Amino acid sequence: MVSRSYTNLLDLASGNFPAMGQPRERKQLPRVMTVPGVISELDDDAVSDVPSSVVQDRMIIVANQLPVKAKRRPDNKGWSFSWDEDSLLLHLKDGLPEDMEVLYVGSLRTDVDLSEQDDVSQVLLDSFNCVPAFLPPDILSKFYHGFCKQHLWPLFHYMLPFSGNHGGRFDRSLWEAYVAANKIFSHKVIEVINPEEDYVWIHDYHLMVLPTFLRRRFNALRMGFFLHCPFPSSEIYRTLPVREEILKALLNSDLIGFHTFDYARHFLSCCSRMLGLEYQSKRGYIGMEYYGRTVGIKIMPVGIHMGQIESVLKLADKEWRVGELKQKFEGKTVLLGVDDMDIFKGVNLKLLAMEQLLKQHQKWQGRAVLVQITNPARGRGRDLEELQAEIQESCRRINETFGRPGYEPVVFIDRPVSLSEKAAYFTIAECVVVAAVRDGMNLTPYEYVVCRQGVSGSESGVESSGPKKSMLVVSEFIGCSPSLSGAIRVNPWNIEATAEAMNEAISIADSEKQLRHEKHYRYVSTHDVAYWSRSFYQDMERTCKDHFIRRCWGIGLSFGFRVVALDPNFKKLNIDHIESAYIKSKKRAILLDYDGTVMPQTSINKTPSSEVISMINTLCGDVKNTVFVVSGRGRDSLGKWLDPCKKLGIASEHGYFMRWSADDDWENCGQSSDFGWIQIAEPVMKLYTEATDGSSIETKESALVWHHRDADPGFGAAQAKEMLDHLESVLANEPVAVKSGQFIVEVKPQGISKGSVAEKIFTTMAERGRQADFVLCIGDDRSDEDMFESIDNAIASGILNSSKSVFACTVGQKPSKAKYYLDDTADVINMLETLAEASDPSPSAGNSP
Repeated sequence: MVSRSYTNLLDLASGNFPAMGQPRERKQLPRVMTVPGVISELDDDAVSDVPSSVVQDRMIIVANQLPVKAKRRPDNKGWSFSWDEDSLLLHLKDGLPEDMEVLYVGSLRTDVDLSEQDDVSQVLLDSFNCVPAFLPPDILSKFYHGFCKQHLWPLFHYMLPFSGNHGGRFDRSLWEAYVAANKIFSHKVIEVINPEEDYVWIHDYHLMVLPTFLRRRFNALRMGFFLHCPFPSSEIYRTLPVREEILKALLNSDLIGFHTFDYARHFLSCCSRMLGLEYQSKRGYIGMEYYGRTVGIKIMPVGIHMGQIESVLKLADKEWRVGELKQKFEGKTVLLGVDDMDIFKGVNLKLLAMEQLLKQHQKWQGRAVLVQITNPARGRGRDLEELQAEIQESCRRINETFGRPGYEPVVFIDRPVSLSEKAAYFTIAECVVVAAVRDGMNLTPYEYVVCRQGVSGSESGVESSGPKKSMLVVSEFIGCSPSLSGAIRVNPWNIEATAEAMNEAISIADSEKQLRHEKHYRYVSTHDVAYWSRSFYQDMERTCKDHFIRRCWGIGLSFGFRVVALDPNFKKLNIDHIESAYIKSKKRAILLDYDGTVMPQTSINKTPSSEVISMINTLCGDVKNTVFVVSGRGRDSLGKWLDPCKKLGIASEHGYFMRWSADDDWENCGQSSDFGWIQIAEPVMKLYTEATDGSSIETKESALVWHHRDADPGFGAAQAKEMLDHLESVLANEPVAVKSGQFIVEVKPQGISKGSVAEKIFTTMAERGRQADFVLCIGDDRSDEDMFESIDNAIASGILNSSKSVFACTVGQKPSKAKYYLDDTADVINMLETLAEASDPSPSAGNSP
């Protein structure tokens, strides 16, 4: 059991969120099972730990709205429900395995009285496999019309709130309602979930913090998220006051999906710039390492449901005879627009382009007709009212200017239009125009292409026996644009260019229209909604395949919560355990990295404190110990900083120089003393330094290092990659290695690494009859992995005894070749102080031969 306070993110949030006035439901839904029966009546957050008796994967689809329609019965007694055939959520199950049960969690479009909620919930669960989330009116208004529609929707469509009247300022109470609503959704999921068997697929921007609530409760839950709207560039997204909270919440998913690479690229850029996370592409899959978990990034535009469109085409003959429309527009060339009444759909820009078309190409006056179907607005506000007035004025002006008896250049349909009526318009339209200034996907062009193809045996198709043809003019700012390579892409803000594109679309030869149509139809018919959901599910399976064999635990409060997932054999170094092994041992090797291990990575002053110096001296003072600092730093810097530690061994520049104590001379461990390569590498590095603001070159005795930590993250990383390729090319015949690291590109002699240093230390100790029976090796970055690997090699070659105490330890909880970890430098110092206290001080030099 987990206490209610543990899962209450609102209480833990740093903003001291106020209580949102949420009525307590009188009873919870029983857990849905694959066999008849009820495990338990759940009380609030409680979930039975007893596994289901039948193991069967199930998909729980969570969205703001359920794929059902609800309406009052005529006698006003109770409700009647039916599937919403237009809902994407309903159709996506076609791509899931046939034997997979699908459960929906979401809200209803209508208000249900508190006294009826239990009965409605039971009916929806029994008959539709739906679990409704009932949001209190105060939360619902602030959540949907407030935060979703006033903040997220405009921002994700690139509209910034420059003034209080334009978009509105950020209102924290709306954010609190958003979080509260997501928490209610999480309760509904928790009521019915079997975390070891179920997949959870969350949809769209309404529920972007839901992954954190669910991940906090079930660390190993298999969970995906798909964003159906655009994700803005980092310059836009970073203006959101809760930007990091939302990013971190999304990263609690296992797979995050986007319609286009642009949207995914913007998300990855935000994660890089705001959270310092980098992504990798491996064998075609994009992923980000996040505290040991790989968060997958899926790029796949959604498709349409072919069966639904084809069945609607058959109905079009009955419900709306295509013949009537053909007769009405006989002798006319019809351009068609189908859009929501929304400020981002570009309806008025399309009307202005039509006006420009009629002005510039007078041959179309009396012949070209734009039929604009506008679906009712889903949002509300002054911007929308102004837009509607502007559209009406444009329609009136165009029709007054170019209209004549029997000819109306713009036919504006501002009412709900049935699917069959819309299909009839698609069938007779020569071209569809989409001029949205920003749209997540927009499936209108897909639907149009299928309608123009028609279905066999139906009169609604374009000449059933003749060639099929269609033309598309689409905005380059909509999600479907990249997949429609035969469409004429336009910048809708450029009225003249859009008008020319419309003219080209209706003037082009029929043979060209046919070729473009065939290309589009092949894509649309094969990349349907089932293809999309099947692909997402398969990627979710792949991403989550190791969930239940890895050790997972949650850390952090509020939206800083995240799950650390590590190999079962990777564990935190227990101080009592290492102290016990330390005391029992006779010959010890202690190898320490410097930056990020004994000295914080972010520290500007790299001189160790007197406490650290004293601790190192105590460790070195024990005759049983051989203590080394192994660093990439230069020998002069290390020698100066660690000058008080006379018995300490130092390996600088990754082991190119090495000394066993301050009384010993520096050894040159390099295989070659030829540094002619510097004359080749340095000019290349200077070239990139001049071109990359914030970068610098560090010149060592044996190496050159290019740093870009203070450069723009994206540009610095791109320049580092380019420089790496450049240097590898010009230094191909030189005895050097070119490597990239954490914000660095380094050129150093071949054969030099921290691993070779460690191997030399172990070998020398064995040759002197002091084979180590205790090894402690600590480091924090990629170069230290060579040391960890050398320990395994030393054991395999007999230099070290496998039965002895070996502690390879990385700093930070991350994938590593080490078997242990400590959280930070403070943990390292604390552990070393414990060992120092257990040491036996001696006047003899511990590191001397």
